[in-house]
Amino acid sequence: MANKRRYWGVIPPLPGAALGAAVRQCEAIGLEGVWAIQLWGPPFVTLGAAAMASTRLKLGSGVALAFVRSPLETAAAALDVDTISGGRMVLGIGPSVRWWNEEWFGVEYGKPIPHLREAVRVIRAIIEKGHSGSLGRIGGEYYKLNLDRYKALAAPVRTHIPIYLPALYETAMQLAGEVGDGLASHPISSEQWVFERIVPNVKKGLDKAGKPRSSFDLNVWLYVAPNADTKQAIAETRPTVAFYALHTQYEKYFAANGFGREARAIAAAAQAKDEAAMLRACTDAMVEKFAIIGSPDEVRRRIDRIAEVVDSFTLCAPYVGIGGERIGFYNQQIAETFYA
Repeated sequence: MANKRRYWGVIPPLPGAALGAAVRQCEAIGLEGVWAIQLWGPPFVTLGAAAMASTRLKLGSGVALAFVRSPLETAAAALDVDTISGGRMVLGIGPSVRWWNEEWFGVEYGKPIPHLREAVRVIRAIIEKGHSGSLGRIGGEYYKLNLDRYKALAAPVRTHIPIYLPALYETAMQLAGEVGDGLASHPISSEQWVFERIVPNVKKGLDKAGKPRSSFDLNVWLYVAPNADTKQAIAETRPTVAFYALHTQYEKYFAANGFGREARAIAAAAQAKDEAAMLRACTDAMVEKFAIIGSPDEVRRRIDRIAEVVDSFTLCAPYVGIGGERIGFYNQQIAETFYA
């Protein structure tokens, strides 16, 4: 792999033959691992299938929604994938946006940072001791489990599965450094955000826990659109950036990056179900702020700069509203620019 840099890919649920082919291709080009995301269904089914089609790739949930299933179910699912894959599971879990949790899944969101902290603690305990029959009562404010009679049928492949947390805001970045094994950054992260917020806040969390930086994997997700036709790349990435801005929970993030007015206009247009107005409100400057756009050489230089402070990358093609052929074009451009 170019520069011995570590890259991850993203795989969606696909028909079996197509999923197997995609996973084998990711392994063949030397990727570190693949993430299966959760927007609707759980990522563990996709990861179990990916485990059967690969021998080396790490298999990450990027990310599983932490609050929509019990910590016991999350831990058991991670252990199952770890067993099937021979110890290649990476458990990425996060809170996501409030309304997805409350309106779609009908679960309590609460205060996301303490809620996530507690979920991680309980999940870790089950992974480490669930086979021993010694867990007893465990929980806190959000979870109250009586596991006196719980004992897994067999010892796990590993009693420590790496846990990665996502982060868009400072407190979540610090939590990831403190209690996580890695951070899988939000894919709408700007280059400025990586340097000014993610890196220093992860360090604060690591310092609080007394953990060395070398013990932690800072995996930065970025939307990347290599294309000699910059104007076309901006137009095709615009719907992806607008998709995130329509969530009012992200408004302060866009404002902190200098695009609060645009984000509010996009959210208002989304409420009115006016897609054309959403796209008009998402300016070229906004798109270029939240995605790495330019010729292959230009995007490579920008990624090289970011690589000085992070450990691994998940480079994502724009995907909203452009169709499979164009998504495939950008995935191919990313592969030729960074993996060849």
